[in-house]
Amino acid sequence: MEARGAAIAALVEVFAAGRSLGVSLPPALRPVADPRERALAQDLCYGVLRWWPRLEAVAALLMSRPLKGRDTDVHCVILAALYQLIYTRIPPHAAVDEAVKLVAGQGKPWARGLVNAVLRRFQREREAVLARVDRDEAAALAYPRWLLDRLRTAWPDDWREIARAGNERPPMCLRVNRRRGGRDEYRRELAAAGLAATALPHGAEALVLEQPVDVERLPGFSAGRVSVQDAAAQLAAGLLASRPGERVLDACAAPGGKTAHILELQPGLRELVALDRDAARLGRVGENLDRLGLAATLVCADAGAPADWWDGDPFDRILLDAPCSGSGVIRRHPDIKRLRRDTDIAPLAAQQARLLEAAWGMLKAGGVLLYATCSIIPEENDGQIARFLARHPEAAARRPEARWGRALSAGRQILPGEDGMDGFYYACMDKPAHA
Repeated sequence: MEARGAAIAALVEVFAAGRSLGVSLPPALRPVADPRERALAQDLCYGVLRWWPRLEAVAALLMSRPLKGRDTDVHCVILAALYQLIYTRIPPHAAVDEAVKLVAGQGKPWARGLVNAVLRRFQREREAVLARVDRDEAAALAYPRWLLDRLRTAWPDDWREIARAGNERPPMCLRVNRRRGGRDEYRRELAAAGLAATALPHGAEALVLEQPVDVERLPGFSAGRVSVQDAAAQLAAGLLASRPGERVLDACAAPGGKTAHILELQPGLRELVALDRDAARLGRVGENLDRLGLAATLVCADAGAPADWWDGDPFDRILLDAPCSGSGVIRRHPDIKRLRRDTDIAPLAAQQARLLEAAWGMLKAGGVLLYATCSIIPEENDGQIARFLARHPEAAARRPEARWGRALSAGRQILPGEDGMDGFYYACMDKPAHA
């Protein structure tokens, strides 16, 4: 009951208030002390949001009319119970009984009969209900229709596999801090701690655990030996290829994984400026750097408004990991399915263009701008870079030459699940020395 109550509290914040799970789940978990209960609550939240479009279709079929907005909590109880019945090994009687108790405990005794009837009907008609729901491909693949339509247009040979990959549980990837030892050495330390890990092909510091664990179980985590970061995100620092004596800008730095990796790979920088407009998220950058024994200049400001913060000293290299739809990392952030809208893409593309213009103006002649997103939508990626190059014919696009991802006209795209990685896009642009 404790785990389920915490999960429902977090889900209501997502469904009713539009908050991300990263914001809503931590406070909901604070009163839950038992690690097993915390793990169950987390699984319920991520599971409901991962399969939400399909669960929503099942609930709609089982109910004569939708619940009102003030009863979002009851709706979330039904979705959570359906998730348990369809996707987990939790005994069905426990899933149903706990759901009925939950709505009664929320001060809505009238909902007990409704919840019980909906869930009992699903148990009786399970195969027929799922077969009917799955006639709709968006429901069967558990993706919002607008996003599935975009994927079908952009990736006509891959869109189904992209959706399936987005529904998988994400692997736990590690980045070994090469300042404090090599990957093979750390892999042996993991093995000694009873944790099996595999080296990933693209990234000299990347390991993936066979089973996710709490970071406290990772040898030397608190001492900065290792960080948690997907292998696709680990490619950024190598592509930026910073050199000793250079001034580098990480323009949208939070939570700081790429900032730290740049510093780990190149200790001889003149300065690294880590910028983010969100003070709380920028604080996380500082915490991560402190744990790793690294230092950067932290600036809380809008990267798109240099006049408010930039000192006029140009940067040799700039990483612009731009705000985006997050469509490439849905397996890690399934709340994107619920929170993101088709109408968000155009404003995001406009914001990316604004940030690109600002970054280009702060880049030294002869410098390098690395543009990155965790999106798989062309408007945010190769289309964005094509529009930038049309405005700036002096810019020289340099598509990363690599064995990972897919070569596009200006950049390189990783689709979710390829080589075990998240979906990411990278494009390099060189500023001519005479600019």
